[in-house]
Amino acid sequence: MTRFVFITGGVVSSLGKGLTTAALGALLQARGYKIRLRKLDPYLNVDPGTMSPFEHGEVFVTDDGAETDLDLGHYERFTGVAAKNTDSISSGKIYSNVLEKERNGDYLGKTIQVIPHVTNEIKEFIKIGENEVDFMLCEIGGTVGDIEGLPFFEAIRQFAREKEHGSCIFMHLTLLPFIDTSGELKTKPTQHSVKELRSIGLSPDILVCRAKERIPEIEREKLALFCNVKTESIISAYDLNSIYEAPLAFHNEGLDTAVLDAFGLEWKKTPDLSIWKDVADNINFPEGEVRIAIVGKYTKLGDAYKSIAEALTHGGIANNAKVIADWIDAEIFEKEDPSSYLQNFHAILVPGGFGERGVEGKILAAKFAREKKIPYFGICLGMQMAVIEAARNLGKLENANSEEFTEVNNSNEIIPVVFHLGKWIDNGKIVTRKTTDKKGGTMRLGAYEAILTPGSKAHKIYKEPKIWERHRHRFEVDIKYQEILENNGLCFSGISPDGSLPEIVEITNHPWFIGVQFHPELKSKPFAPHPLFSDFIRAALEQSRLV
Repeated sequence: MTRFVFITGGVVSSLGKGLTTAALGALLQARGYKIRLRKLDPYLNVDPGTMSPFEHGEVFVTDDGAETDLDLGHYERFTGVAAKNTDSISSGKIYSNVLEKERNGDYLGKTIQVIPHVTNEIKEFIKIGENEVDFMLCEIGGTVGDIEGLPFFEAIRQFAREKEHGSCIFMHLTLLPFIDTSGELKTKPTQHSVKELRSIGLSPDILVCRAKERIPEIEREKLALFCNVKTESIISAYDLNSIYEAPLAFHNEGLDTAVLDAFGLEWKKTPDLSIWKDVADNINFPEGEVRIAIVGKYTKLGDAYKSIAEALTHGGIANNAKVIADWIDAEIFEKEDPSSYLQNFHAILVPGGFGERGVEGKILAAKFAREKKIPYFGICLGMQMAVIEAARNLGKLENANSEEFTEVNNSNEIIPVVFHLGKWIDNGKIVTRKTTDKKGGTMRLGAYEAILTPGSKAHKIYKEPKIWERHRHRFEVDIKYQEILENNGLCFSGISPDGSLPEIVEITNHPWFIGVQFHPELKSKPFAPHPLFSDFIRAALEQSRLV
């Protein structure tokens, strides 16, 4: 029998439901169970693909091309279980499915209502693949009391009622604020949150309470009494030095034990958490230190580049080094000389992005790294900026640019070394796109194969002739400029199987200068750092010894 854990949040948002869900998944795995993790988001967007990173943080992309919430990145990083398009759903997608069925006449003329039609659609989503795992962890986005979340809360209430008794439990994450003036940890917001949850028919079996420190016993007993939860099922979620200490901390607090007890399960085995102890030790006791400049356009919101930040940490773990990442707004370099900002860094990373804002600053960052022989890592747009810089300053194509930023016509004589991708092959089928197409879900998305050039730096790093990496973009480097760029030192070291799309570029006479069209950060994990990030940090460490 598959067992379902529904994770909800209360009091305020951004308490760490995704991290808690991911850590619980890792603990259940360590006990020998097969798990799957899902995110149900109440917002009305079909998916986060068209949202600004400032609105919602990064968009996490799965192998099968789904654009999902960044929490799925946590799920993958903590469990190693590759997310699928069936692991993320939104109100927008649910309503879209319901309305499509109504237009097709699937409801046989019935009046369409939230109950039962919308809630039934949510329940059908939750059931997908239920017999393939021991535990299904389902996180409900937002907080209890949000009006848009009500159909999801009602759906999981019905789901638990319809399933076999004892197959579903509810875990509620709340905040315990500390009042400095009175020196008190307040439980009242949690009590009210649980009361709100009960008013819609849900009663938590486990309370996970966010606070700066561990919850004192007197507050645990008070919460147990007023929230009708066992004292041993009140779990402290206190501040940690690193998110990767969460599995260890939650195990010490008894989270995995509380979940098994709630289901009436005997312990399958004592969890082996040595991998997490090793990760925590590498983070807390590094032998080296590097400073990385990340030159981007969404630098004011850390979650906009969440996977990159974590992948850099993983690269540090692989090299037993502390990575200090400084986020620099690319627009600054369009007004000021980048030298004064970048000269003291051991490496430079330029991430992806959309739109013209800040692109000339990114190009100048790539030029500085190339000329000063500082390790450079360009990801997606960061690769395209490196190619444009090389085309302008090495290939003498002074008007080189991207069709994304400039209307190409005879009057301005722009040379489009980066062009809008109108056709590509996906699983043997030709996919076509026009610039006038709808925005949502129309990019080149998901995992694609690339062939590596033997003897190239990329080939030496991957140690494989072929790779599969995840994509999310509409524009590509034009292969027709390969010869002129390679004649000037920019090697195309990774190409799509049909030879039409450059996937990796590198400068041969440089300590470490690589640009990739894909997003390697999406596949990096603390216990399995991505090879490109591992080698990038290794190169940064070597650079640090030269400074």
